[in-house]
Amino acid sequence: MNVQSLIARGAIFYCSTSGGKDSQAMTALLARLIPAEQLVYVHANLGEVEWDGVQDHINDTLPAGGELNVVTANWADGTEKTLLGMVENRGMWPSSAYRQCTSDLKRNPIQKFIRRDLKARGSKLAVNCMGIRSEESKSRAKNISEKFVDGWRLATKEMCAAGREVYDWYPLHDWSTEMVFAQIKRAGQQPHYAYAEGNERLSCCFCIMGSKNDLRNAARLRPELAAKYIALEEKIGHRFTDKATLAELIATDGGAA
Repeated sequence: MNVQSLIARGAIFYCSTSGGKDSQAMTALLARLIPAEQLVYVHANLGEVEWDGVQDHINDTLPAGGELNVVTANWADGTEKTLLGMVENRGMWPSSAYRQCTSDLKRNPIQKFIRRDLKARGSKLAVNCMGIRSEESKSRAKNISEKFVDGWRLATKEMCAAGREVYDWYPLHDWSTEMVFAQIKRAGQQPHYAYAEGNERLSCCFCIMGSKNDLRNAARLRPELAAKYIALEEKIGHRFTDKATLAELIATDGGAA
């Protein structure tokens, strides 16, 4: 795909931002490439399991005039859907094979927003931009190599229904971590404070895919939330991951959490 041709055709570029380093670097990159009137910023709010200050950080690092659209997931009755609520309702934590947290709390609300925003604008052409990189994991590298061409693919049938033409784009698909932090520095910005505190990635505070380092770091910075996770883990009788409970994962070498 050609970015300039899509811009010329009036495409709306939706920058999905979590507040993490990759999203922040992508935001700075897109702000240079895409006309401001064709660039929309959207964040899926994860509620209490989100890192403190994420939305403030995103707003502070948007380009001048940029406006953040915050979306949330809801149950059928209109009440807010939360990660811990989903876990309790299902009696199980998400897994790498069943990532309900990603689909229900992030992807679906953002895609719903894109469809509604396109309709409100009277537009049919969109690009869903995500800060996903091959270097992050073998599974992501495999997915990108098999399903994307230079970081591009046509979006799902649902997104392309009703005459819409929607593309998924990973602008940083081949970037290294060093390139990401360099982009943030060039923009005159700092990453979210969790990185300075020792985090390697920024997702939910306690992510099932998170490293021991990041889980322990979150437990140190958010002990009350860690206690809530552990209590729920005990209540439903299902371990946080296939191999260990959260309490075991965040325990230090000395055995203390």
